[in-house]
Amino acid sequence: MHHSRLAGFIIDCEDTQAEVAARFWSAALGMPPAAAPDDGYQQLDASVRDLHVEVQTVTHPSRVHLDIETDDLDAEVARLEALGATRVGFVKRWWVMQAPTGQRFCVVKAKNFPAATGINQWR
Repeated sequence: MHHSRLAGFIIDCEDTQAEVAARFWSAALGMPPAAAPDDGYQQLDASVRDLHVEVQTVTHPSRVHLDIETDDLDAEVARLEALGATRVGFVKRWWVMQAPTGQRFCVVKAKNFPAATGINQWR
């Protein structure tokens, strides 16, 4: 048995520094920066929404992708593969996957799972 949930959204920005892009998204979403930029990432304060929203600099075309967080990375990736998703690649400590409909998303290890809401339990 393992758990997972929608963790949040990552705003990928090609050829734009995360800090610069975060100024727009911070104002557009009414969510101030949560911390200093870190290695191409700028987290926004989404605490009132219980979602993680982050801006990052990437080398591929700009897009928005979602993250699914889990307490068992291997089990969640296997569950999603059984639903038709495919593995694109392992990056640092998470899996980039592709849905059968073509959208890419990431499966990440949960940070603060016990306090989170919207958790699914899978067998």
